[in-house]
Amino acid sequence: MFLFGKKKKAQENEREKIQSTDSLEVNITKVKELLKDCDDVVYKEFVVGVEQKLRFTAIYIDGMIDTHKLNNAVLNPLMIQARYIPPEAPKLSNKLYELVRYGTIPASELKESEDINEAILDILIGDAVLFIDGIRTLITISVKGWPARSIDEPSTEAVIRGPRDGFVETFRMNTALVRRRIRDHKLKLKQLRIGRRSQTDVGVFYIEDIAKAELVDEVFRRLKSIEIDAILDSGYIEQLIEDDPYSPFPQILASERPDEAAAELYEGRVVILVDNSPFCLIMPATLNSMFQSPEDYYDRWIIATVLRTIRYAASLIAMVLPSLYIALTSYNTGILPTKLILSIAASREGVPFPALVEAFVMEGTLELLREAGIRLPVSIGNAIGIVGGLVIGEAAVRAGIVSPIMVIIVAITAIASFANPSYNLSVGFRLLRFSLMVISGILGLYGLALGLIMIFTHMARLKCFNVPYLTPYVAVEPGDFKDTIYRAPTYKMIKRPPLTSKNVVRMRNNRPVIDDKAKGGTKDDKRQ
Repeated sequence: MFLFGKKKKAQENEREKIQSTDSLEVNITKVKELLKDCDDVVYKEFVVGVEQKLRFTAIYIDGMIDTHKLNNAVLNPLMIQARYIPPEAPKLSNKLYELVRYGTIPASELKESEDINEAILDILIGDAVLFIDGIRTLITISVKGWPARSIDEPSTEAVIRGPRDGFVETFRMNTALVRRRIRDHKLKLKQLRIGRRSQTDVGVFYIEDIAKAELVDEVFRRLKSIEIDAILDSGYIEQLIEDDPYSPFPQILASERPDEAAAELYEGRVVILVDNSPFCLIMPATLNSMFQSPEDYYDRWIIATVLRTIRYAASLIAMVLPSLYIALTSYNTGILPTKLILSIAASREGVPFPALVEAFVMEGTLELLREAGIRLPVSIGNAIGIVGGLVIGEAAVRAGIVSPIMVIIVAITAIASFANPSYNLSVGFRLLRFSLMVISGILGLYGLALGLIMIFTHMARLKCFNVPYLTPYVAVEPGDFKDTIYRAPTYKMIKRPPLTSKNVVRMRNNRPVIDDKAKGGTKDDKRQ
């Protein structure tokens, strides 16, 4: 705590207040010294009043404001309405300030300050600051208007059924997308700025009567302990506040979908939005939440259960299948049927490498193709991935470097790795795949079993904001299993997860009473 206090004190000293004065020249000189060699800063000087002796200066950054709003809401009203102040009015400057602050500028957001540093920060954010000669109070006017991307469908999370709007890089648009879905005064948004130089806006969403106070306090404690020059994306914060940075598994869920953020808030979780990033951070995250998709709750429970089962099976295949092939073909061939062993042996006839080297060659080639497809333009990347896989696989088989069954194994593994809705979790499984391949190539099935035990032991010990990573599989209440691989019907999901929420009752039993006549009549009616 002592070190944390020293860091905060040093940070406050870096942003030492520079008191403004009632002299326009002195204030502008201080601003120009701090914004030296910034050619995109505009100093708009103008005079108002009957005798044109009242001096104003508006300072803003070209390209970050809405010039139409500045002209209509600031410059035009001042230059017209302020003329009616008679020069012999008592305390002319104070009268002018009151007119500007409370009656002239039709802007939705105005802020007062007497700190030059704070005014400069407002200018860098995209506001305009008004300096008045004879008045030491500075007026910040919200006229933001930088270029922004329009709200569109998320590119990393495909939507089949559900809302098709996604987060963008503009902080206030993202908060509005969440507010639109949760019309509750208990939804709280607390903002802070992180980064000594970037001063990035970070917003923390939580529902006051659902989220646990300990979780909210822990999130703020970790955020306030961050000491860094700049936050350019939410990924910076994710890496700085996670519990175990050496784990291959993501401990914070990242999403582009506002409906998913709203759903997690209703579950008692905390959502972090970062300016300039289209991804929100959801915590605490568990292995179970990584396999879930918002569409699971928009479809009927039978469909959701089947899809979740496919995802779990696909992730296990993507992590284990190459290692299982290596173990069975190199050490434990007696487990397989004789005909299958003979078929595999015939396909590998002439291959000069052992199964481990063969698998590494193909898996490494696949990762190269995957990375190249991501970096290339979309139209070219898709073609490179498909054509490259077909051509290289066919050429490798014809050259006798790999066996045809190895190509099939790698293809199935690649397809299975795309079934996971969480990209970060699928990357973790891809990394573990290579470790399991090595240990299976050395110890066979025994090594594969040992590797899986080590992985599950690590997951059992892993926690995210004091919530076990394997929740609810390590829970003791049977009701917690209604939203795992099996998704219960919606009317049965009455309670929220108790480990993340203090108000566990979500709804009452909404199962409708079906009238026999509505179903087609009684037995007597049917006989007739």
